[in-house]
Amino acid sequence: MPTASQTEQVYEQVRQAILSLDIVPGARLSERGLEGEFGASRTPVRAALMRLQAEGLVARDGRNWHATPIDLDEVAALAEYREAVESAAARLACERASDDDLAAFAAAVTARGEDPDDEHTGMRRGSDFHEGLAALSGNPFIEQAVSDAITRMARARWLEMRTEEGRASAWEEHAAIVDAIRARDTDAAAAAIARHSHANLERLLASIRSDRRAFGARGLRIVGE
Repeated sequence: MPTASQTEQVYEQVRQAILSLDIVPGARLSERGLEGEFGASRTPVRAALMRLQAEGLVARDGRNWHATPIDLDEVAALAEYREAVESAAARLACERASDDDLAAFAAAVTARGEDPDDEHTGMRRGSDFHEGLAALSGNPFIEQAVSDAITRMARARWLEMRTEEGRASAWEEHAAIVDAIRARDTDAAAAAIARHSHANLERLLASIRSDRRAFGARGLRIVGE
């Protein structure tokens, strides 16, 4: 198998395990262990870990690697960043997106609300919504910024999306954003983004406060706040 293919395989599977908390924050990662698990040599394993390090998902301490802890201070900063970027995306979508594109986006959001989901589906749909909103801006740099922020917040979002109530609230907030954009009301769209961002963060922090001891018992490392 080519080295590039090995690197991609290790990267994708370890990344997914970290984002879904199958590899818990703070867990040690062994290059030798990953070599055995994937049948890969040291070079592609290390290249994959360095890509994950660039995304903030793993860190290196000397010769050792570990999944980075969930940092609540970073999560709060990312929430501010996303609010600013997505508010800009919403304003641009109001000005630039075609009626057909807005109708298709709204139909997809409505369909998600009518179809109950679990936390895995809820996570994917949430990412699809925010990346779809960014795409409506017509600005590729905004699209990339939103995608990168979603990746950095993914593990924390698992904790928020565990409950049906949290997923339902997020869908209602998405629907309000869509309504404002379809009305091409830039101020209302930006305000709806801000409400959604603040509510997301509050749901996440409430979840962690209520279950932090249980998370610690599972070896899930959370720092900050």
